[in-house]
This record gives sequence, C-alpha cells and structure tokens, in this order.
Amino acid sequence: MKADLTTKIGPITLDNPIFTASGTYGTGKEYSQYISLSQLGALVTKGVTLDYRSGNPYPRMVETPAGILNSIGLQNGGVDYFIKEEIPHLEKLSIPVIVNIAGRRLRDYEELARRLSEQPAVKGLEVNVSCPNVREGGLAFGTNPRLVYEITSRLRKITQLPLIVKLTPNVSDVGQIALSAQEGGADAVSLINTLLGMEVDIWKQKPILGNIFGGLSGPAVKPVALRMVYQVYQRIKIPIIGMGGITRGEDAVAFMLAGAKAIALGTVNFVNPKAPVQIKEFLLDYMEKQGICSVEELVGKAHRKG
Repeated sequence: MKADLTTKIGPITLDNPIFTASGTYGTGKEYSQYISLSQLGALVTKGVTLDYRSGNPYPRMVETPAGILNSIGLQNGGVDYFIKEEIPHLEKLSIPVIVNIAGRRLRDYEELARRLSEQPAVKGLEVNVSCPNVREGGLAFGTNPRLVYEITSRLRKITQLPLIVKLTPNVSDVGQIALSAQEGGADAVSLINTLLGMEVDIWKQKPILGNIFGGLSGPAVKPVALRMVYQVYQRIKIPIIGMGGITRGEDAVAFMLAGAKAIALGTVNFVNPKAPVQIKEFLLDYMEKQGICSVEELVGKAHRKG
C-alpha cells in the first residue's frame, strides 16, 4: 500500500505537506518551467501590502557561508496590482493558494483581509507579523504577544479564510507568541521567519546591505528553527508549518518529528528549483521503508516516549 501524504491545515486539505515559503516563490510563474506546480501541497505567495512598496535600498542580498542575508523590504505592487495581475494566474492552479499579507498598521491587515477574501482563488492568508526588514509593522508586531492576539482576533472577525500567523524567531519566548495567535483565532502558525543579522565589507569598511540589517535564511538557521518548532508544539494545539534551512528530505522529516504538520521550502528553491519534488519523493520512500501509512503519523513523534 502506497504511503498517504494527505494532511490538513485547519479546513484546508492538502495532497502533501510541502509548502513554498513566502518571498521565495513569487506566484510560481518562474518555477513552473522546472516543476509542475501541482506537485506542491500549497503555494504561499510573496508578501502583499495594501499599497505599492519599492523596498529597501540596494544592496539587498548577500551570501553567507551557510545561507543568505536578505533585506528586500517587502517590495511589491500592492493589493490592487496583485488582484489584477496575479490572481488570473493563481486561479488556474489546482493547489491551494495562501497569500502572505503584511502591513504598517492594524487597519492595513484588516483591509487586505477584506479585499482578498473576495477572491475565490485565495484559500488562506498567512499573516506576516515577523518581517525583520521593515521599519514599521513587521517585527514590531510579531515580538508583542498582545499585538499578535489583537491582529489575529481582528482578522478572525473579518474573514472566514484560514489564518496562518507567521512567527519571528527574534524573541525570547516564541511559544508565548504562538499561544497568543492561537487564542486570537489562528488556524495555524508558521515558523520561523528569518533571523536578524548583518555582514560587513572589510575593504570598504562598512555594512554591505543598504538597510544594514537583514534576515538570515538557509541551512545555518535549521537548528534554531527546529528547536523552536519543537518548543511551540508543546505549547499549542493548532497545526505548525515548519520552515528554516530545509534543503533535503531528511530535514523535512526532522521538522515533522519535532511537531510540524507541514513544511515550507524557501532558500533552497534558489539553488534547486526541483527540491519540492525531490523532498516529496524522499518522504514517500522514507514512510514506506518505516512502515508508516500516513504522513500525519510522523507529526510530533520525537516528543513521544518509548
């Protein structure tokens, strides 16, 4: 009997537990030349804001020994552009589409939720309260449990769409932030967003990034991300979408054993566009060799004694 990769995040049923991480996949157009997007469990779009954003000053990205630092600053065309130019493409996809939303003020999130709830192609919202690369909103919201609760509870009153709250690792108690999201009515949480970092050009003797600080992602952050998923699983009952440094099938399994019900691939897509398919194949092979019928049997197994 073939292993079953089907899983659920809130009311959304997925053919498999592999998501894309926001900011790394656009709306999937470019990647469709490498893989069939139907192979994904769900597609999470690049962040959408209420109005056009030009992003942070250049340079915006720099490679590190085990990852990248980025300081894009949520560059995007705004929600009107997104609905006009991107929704027609997303409507054609056979997989659930989750739109990542970000704002400077609480009312920005509310208006985004209203507008996007009117779009049948949108099956869920990922609420970005954790971007470290913007001066307003973003990280300022995500480090405050009260604000996370307020944003989530306000959106819960506005939309019936599933709400996934994206958490920052740049806090002392990520479990408390996750609990606030759950209490506010979130259907799931996703973690982690990038770790705040920087790099210096020793020859020019100044920071490399135009914004000085950026978000670190890639293999370097995996142990931190894995630890936080493990901790959050012990604190909440809603599903976790785990991410942070996942580059191969073994990483995906580790995150699920730590408590993630699904995983999201980010930086790896830049170097290996076929990673989602390869990781999906590894999951199937691993489950069959381990005699595991359903992928949900893996979730949180590292917490069980014996």
